[in-house]
Amino acid sequence: MSQKNLLLGDEALALGALHAGLSGVYAYPGTPSTEITEFIQVHPLTAGRKVHCDWSSNEKTAMEAALGMSYAGKRALVCFKHVGLNVCADPFMGSAMTGANGGLVIASCDDPSMHSSQNEQDSRFYGAFAMMPVFEPSNQQETYQMTRAAFDYSEKRGIPVLMRLTTRMAHSRAVVENGEDIREQNTLHYPEKPRQWVTLPVNARVRNRELIKDYAGFEEDAVSSPFNSLTEGKDNSLGIIACGIAYNYLMENFPDGCPYPVLKVSQYPFPRELARQLAARTRRILVMEEGQPLVEERLAGVYPTGIQICGRLDGTLPRDGELNPDAVRKALGLPALPQYPSSEVIAPRPPALCQGCGHRDFYTALNNVLKDYAGARVFGDIGCYTLGWMPPFNSLDTCVEMGASLTMAQGAAYSGTWPAVAVIGDSTFTHSGMTGLLDAVNGKADVTLCISDNLTTGMTGGQDSAGTGRIEAICEGLGVEKEHIRTIVPLPKNYPDMEKVIREELEYHGVSVIVCRRECIQTLRRHAAKK
Repeated sequence: MSQKNLLLGDEALALGALHAGLSGVYAYPGTPSTEITEFIQVHPLTAGRKVHCDWSSNEKTAMEAALGMSYAGKRALVCFKHVGLNVCADPFMGSAMTGANGGLVIASCDDPSMHSSQNEQDSRFYGAFAMMPVFEPSNQQETYQMTRAAFDYSEKRGIPVLMRLTTRMAHSRAVVENGEDIREQNTLHYPEKPRQWVTLPVNARVRNRELIKDYAGFEEDAVSSPFNSLTEGKDNSLGIIACGIAYNYLMENFPDGCPYPVLKVSQYPFPRELARQLAARTRRILVMEEGQPLVEERLAGVYPTGIQICGRLDGTLPRDGELNPDAVRKALGLPALPQYPSSEVIAPRPPALCQGCGHRDFYTALNNVLKDYAGARVFGDIGCYTLGWMPPFNSLDTCVEMGASLTMAQGAAYSGTWPAVAVIGDSTFTHSGMTGLLDAVNGKADVTLCISDNLTTGMTGGQDSAGTGRIEAICEGLGVEKEHIRTIVPLPKNYPDMEKVIREELEYHGVSVIVCRRECIQTLRRHAAKK
């Protein structure tokens, strides 16, 4: 008997993985991917089957652990946001060379329009770069079915599969129907070709040639895939290629059926043969894809001259930001739908640090001290404390990516900047800040590292932080002198003591660490409510 559930796209992916016989999910929290792991953590199957579901320290360790589970023959899922794919690029690229034994699915959730991200990168490029199949569902029901199919395909072809979701797919809800055919977990078994799992050049050269041949097979599979389809239309004045969620937006504008021939693409490599069949019907093609114009740019090598290609590159669709049904409607030349007037009651509110947040008190104390240092520069990092860049604090000068605060501070310090202050959170410190601290110690850099420890991964909803209770010990183990590892409690009543400690460590010309510790106000409330 089938069941129906109202699920986020993230949750549909998670349920599909569990029903596919998942043995472990490995992830680092990041919007819009976080709910995948959180759904698995609380699902009854997880406890009953002892599915691994602890958070990893970062995306690289997550990818490597999942690859180890695949090597042992079990099915594993890796989850992160799109910029997390940068962090695990080394094992990700290597996994295409080793291949997969147990099914291995890598879920990368892209964030067009940068709702909570520093760029709009498109994970499909990574799939093509690694010569790896990419699955991109168009709705929540397909997300569930496609996740199950991705695990099967990974084992059939002996290759990891990249699953790409985007923000609206990840965070919108729809009814998902699933049957009772829940697959058992794999038994322990090891690769039949163990040689390719050792990527010494003598082995990798052989495997690389195999992968090139396999990639041609992946394209043949995409042509015959049930997730890709070419449908006829009554009006051949226009042909449409709709990728992933763009197909959903297209059909929302044509609830009674699209009048134009449509190529729906949800499995890559791009099915060039289907694209050629579409071109045989029309001379003008509109490409709809969420993210960057990956397909649109490559069509020049598929189509003969005389085919007009429209999309993001020629301005038919916006070059940046998310697609939506209205943008698709405009590109199709359809009249705009009525719009609701802007509310005069509800005003937009920029993000801000919570009232009662310890980061607020830390920035207040830091600003009070730095008023006396004309050359001071503060290098920030990724976390909710990044909001310290905004008024009323205006405390940060830079923020680039996870872990960059301390290493950028080092570079500035070596260039003569003083004082050079780095601000990082506890979760980001264990994610990618520890190696920077080791560099600073080895180079005897004149930097002050402020670790704003709120005892959680606050920006993504309060997940466990890998370094909780061990921050000072980690710093000492990396070589920071014990007398220059200072701990302060950020409260208004402690401002004099906080400012004294900050000033003393700025005046110390070496590596110093100030751990500023107070629990996140949001998790504190939740813990109090549970009690």
